[in-house]
Amino acid sequence: MAATSDANPTVAAITVSFGSEQVLPALVASLSGASRSRVQLIVVDNRPLPDVESITRAAGASYLPMPQNPGYGAAVNAGARLAQDSVEWFLIVNPDVTLEADAIDRLVELGSREPTVGALGPAILTPDGDIYPSARRVPSLRTGVGHALFANAWPRNPWSRQYRQDGESVARDAGWLSGACLLVRREAFDAVHGFDEGYFMYFEDVDLGMRLTRAGWRNRYEPTARVVHTGAHATVKSQGEMLDAHHASANRFLAKKYPGPIWLPVRLVLRVGLAVRSRLTRLRNAG
Repeated sequence: MAATSDANPTVAAITVSFGSEQVLPALVASLSGASRSRVQLIVVDNRPLPDVESITRAAGASYLPMPQNPGYGAAVNAGARLAQDSVEWFLIVNPDVTLEADAIDRLVELGSREPTVGALGPAILTPDGDIYPSARRVPSLRTGVGHALFANAWPRNPWSRQYRQDGESVARDAGWLSGACLLVRREAFDAVHGFDEGYFMYFEDVDLGMRLTRAGWRNRYEPTARVVHTGAHATVKSQGEMLDAHHASANRFLAKKYPGPIWLPVRLVLRVGLAVRSRLTRLRNAG
């Protein structure tokens, strides 16, 4: 990879904070070891806090407080607009992620060799070292319904395994890559107009992967680059609201993937199924 001037970074890391002051310093610290070149850091704050601003300013990064919470995808899009002109790649990364050594450089090097790749995803590890299935197929009716119905009660069901591509921890193309950490070519991101801001939270990464594919770009999983994701620090206290957001986003995605009057009966059935699943999940959590 060609050396770049610190004044002209080719990668901008965009992270969205929502009460993330406890986890953000670890992400900031990990960026320096993840690339041999300077990475422009942009912190978008969906719940502006003085501590988050202080951490951001101390790191020499750009801080963008949002006047109201517009959702995850809209916040990333706002951050992307602050990227320097020299930036060719957006590293979209959750604040509770830490990157292992050379993770960014590995992804950039692969993307530079393969110009049809629009997005690249690293192996995402849990704090215990398990690999999270972060490179998946775009859900079809069969796999999507099977996963939705049986994922909790029967975790190893064949539909969930097929959707998550369980056991396939090798470099490969995927339908979509987890928004917890992915590197997106700026040209590709701009070509599809970034994230669909109609999703408040959840499914925006599935939607992005689908639209990149439709636009002729590839989503590539590269497990030699590794990150660790703590997960759910911002949503653990609002599980009911997040469940509602998840199902609203699922309905939006289904309407986009299966549009028009011919698919209306299918969308109605799936909408009812999601409502039933939401109700059962709330009852189980209450118990």
